[in-house]
Amino acid sequence: MTTEPPDIAAPTLTIDELAARAGVTVRTVRFYGTRGLLPPPVIGPRRVGHYGQEHLARLALIDELQAQGMTLAAIERYLHRLPPDLSAHGLAIHRAVVASWAPDAVEKVTREELARRAGRALSDQDVERLVAMDVVAREDGSFRVDSGLLRVGVELLDVPLSQETILAARNALIEHSRAAAHELSRLLREAVAERTAEDVKSLSAYMHPLVVQALLTTFQRSLREELCEWLDGISETGGPA
Repeated sequence: MTTEPPDIAAPTLTIDELAARAGVTVRTVRFYGTRGLLPPPVIGPRRVGHYGQEHLARLALIDELQAQGMTLAAIERYLHRLPPDLSAHGLAIHRAVVASWAPDAVEKVTREELARRAGRALSDQDVERLVAMDVVAREDGSFRVDSGLLRVGVELLDVPLSQETILAARNALIEHSRAAAHELSRLLREAVAERTAEDVKSLSAYMHPLVVQALLTTFQRSLREELCEWLDGISETGGPA
């Protein structure tokens, strides 16, 4: 059984397009390639290299690791421990776990800076959808943005679902994640009731990425099972259940 959804889209980005989407320079992309941090591109007609979602996801992960203060050598060790065939989806999960190590990073940016960080041009409609998803907020002619949510919000702009459906899904995730966080917090409080404040802080820092990874893995497995049951129902009945 496949453990994660495959990346269906073929590599279609040139090195210039990849660099622009990732918010880095072409020179940086080439440098990462020579260090083995990025897999080589697919060579197309006229010997032009084409990059795909895996390359974009790896660049996002590298950026997140750098934001946590990791050196290039440490990033190399981290990436080399990952499965060599890890998809863009799997890389995104690792990035989410790494991002969970950091405190909230809400910044105030201009309209131009928002587009630069998004790695693509943003229409007025795109911005309105990001505001509606609570990824960004308007403030005195500029925008407050959570850098950890921005990439997710930008990717959702291309998902063929209505804004109402996306917002309903967001609300469902928030409701259930808060319930899970509350219960986990209760269990940890009971487990460390006799510990010192310093011990609790150290344990919390250690447990945070582990808990996030466990939640992501569990949710991924549960969602896959739900989708499989739904698709099996469609194939048996010839239409949606």
